[in-house]
Amino acid sequence: MKKKGSDFTILGKETVHGGYGAGTLNLDNMSAVFIDIEAGEAFVDMGAMHARSEVEKGIKFLPNKEEVPNGKPYWLVWITVDNTEEGPYYAGVAACELTVDRSIRRGYKSLPEHVNKMDKSLKRNIIVDHMDEKSKLVLGKFLSEFNKEMWDLSNQKLRDDLSVS
Repeated sequence: MKKKGSDFTILGKETVHGGYGAGTLNLDNMSAVFIDIEAGEAFVDMGAMHARSEVEKGIKFLPNKEEVPNGKPYWLVWITVDNTEEGPYYAGVAACELTVDRSIRRGYKSLPEHVNKMDKSLKRNIIVDHMDEKSKLVLGKFLSEFNKEMWDLSNQKLRDDLSVS
């Protein structure tokens, strides 16, 4: 696996118009953060936007978790960044699970869950309650260290749910 990057997509100035493309989703302000649960590490991989991340490459995903009993667990967290007058902040955060077993080139993920969580993040929801405590702390530490100002401007619910002091 290549070096883990940490490039977040920050929302730029948007022009609003009613012309071609009006009503389409703009994913320019969304990033994908993976959490390697076993290693306790978080990293950005924008390839996840098109299911082409380093974690997902070369893996055939199955819709039944029991078919991949030895899969390595990950969280894929969709992070949406928005702007206020004070500056950018983490506006939407929604996590979904996946597992990968490289030895058999198979993995588990629920595509509908991933799409729904992406949509929830875009709609500025915070959905991390179902994550294990260790992973919540890893994500909170990663987000707060990546950009302290964005972290400080984020919703109190996000900071509380990820238990970072």
